[in-house]
Amino acid sequence: MRVLDAQLPGEHDDDQWGELLLHTARPEVGKQWTDTGEVHEKRGLKGRATDDTRVVPCRPALTKILREHIATEKLKPGDLLFPGENGGLLSGSVFRRAWRTARREVLAPEEFASPLGKRVYDLRHTCLTTWLNNGVPPAQVAEWAGNSVPVLLATYARSISGQLKDHQRRIESSGDLPDLTAEG
Repeated sequence: MRVLDAQLPGEHDDDQWGELLLHTARPEVGKQWTDTGEVHEKRGLKGRATDDTRVVPCRPALTKILREHIATEKLKPGDLLFPGENGGLLSGSVFRRAWRTARREVLAPEEFASPLGKRVYDLRHTCLTTWLNNGVPPAQVAEWAGNSVPVLLATYARSISGQLKDHQRRIESSGDLPDLTAEG
């Protein structure tokens, strides 16, 4: 992702929600598996037209972090948002090492030893589950995630929790059954 793909509001704007624009995927597959001999293979976004873009919301806290990162690193619009050595892509080992360090610092030892957030990719699962649990409609979550609604619900439907009482109140507020015990 390039700096210009992080559409961030001005620092003093009332609305601090930004947007992250995703154009391609660059999975690390190993140079023996790419036609170019590079470690990363450039692909279009899954299930989308070749030149399509996916827009993902950028919450205000992340907007602030990204704005500070861009300023601190003196990044220009065409630069990678998180460049690796010599301005190239970060290697997967860098991500994994940083993630392992972060997990060790914030998790209790038994949590760190567990599968909790073991992979960087688990952040995606946590994010989508959180959006669903907070009542964001599945169609919107699927759009942001780049999934179809059936795939999203097949993967995350059992992860949705904490909404039972709200659902019960909604059902109850729509009217109750007639009282069959009343004489009339």
